[in-house]
Amino acid sequence: WPKQLKNHGLEAEQIQISDNTVYKIISEYTKEAGVRNLERALGTLCRKVATEIVKGSQSNARITVSNLHKYLGAPRYRLDTIEEEAKVGVATGLAFTQMGGSTLTIEVTVVPGKGNLTLTGKLGDVMKESAHAALSYLRSRALELGVDPSFHEKSDIHMHIPEGAIPKDGPSAGITIATALASALTNRRVRHDISMSGEITLRGRILAIGGVKEKLLAAHRAGINHVLLPVENRRDLDELPRNVINKLQIDFVEHMDEVLDFALFPKQTAEEGALSFPPPAEEARGEQPWMGEQ
Repeated sequence: WPKQLKNHGLEAEQIQISDNTVYKIISEYTKEAGVRNLERALGTLCRKVATEIVKGSQSNARITVSNLHKYLGAPRYRLDTIEEEAKVGVATGLAFTQMGGSTLTIEVTVVPGKGNLTLTGKLGDVMKESAHAALSYLRSRALELGVDPSFHEKSDIHMHIPEGAIPKDGPSAGITIATALASALTNRRVRHDISMSGEITLRGRILAIGGVKEKLLAAHRAGINHVLLPVENRRDLDELPRNVINKLQIDFVEHMDEVLDFALFPKQTAEEGALSFPPPAEEARGEQPWMGEQ
């Protein structure tokens, strides 16, 4: 900041900017791992204030959150926020990008159909494979979850990750996908104040992921106070500032069953719109449910 003032021939008393305004610039106008774009934004502020002073329209300026758009225009990025309430089929994950960490909302709907799985949101191959793995795990656990084991033959599933113009990939959304799927199938709402990150296997084991520091900082910025992480990532907490750790409840999990216990509310009643299917003919004959993936 002093460098920008000097470069533009301004004194400190000629332009005032609050910490909250700088935070808004960082989160909604730059959003990067470094500070290059932040320096550019501050330079733009200084140039516009210097121009106003030269023209005589004002002798000094106070940059606030409310008038920042006058100097930098509309925000370029969306500030991560949490869902306002718990919903069925909506779970919050955590992502790691070149710009740092961010939240990742996953939406799932289940409708009567013929067993189609639709994946949208500009997903990469690895993330698509994670969705198939999560679905296969839930099919193998259908009876324990109180879901008709043949649900995959009688319903179509659509999974979507918003901000469809942004490419998304990687295995760490596996447990978030499984949570959203389980929620939609059982009609159990997902806690809106909880987020998670972890790779899932067909047996429901949860494997380590990367970018833990950035993901936890993203959860903290979004106002999320409860995070689920793989047990194998416990050592990564050493990289996180203590003031952030103290504001988060972090639970380490080894199996998908633990995630569902943490994340899902009790099942809603049929009167509240619970998803239900007719009893399968195989059950009546005492046959075993299908356990694999086609």
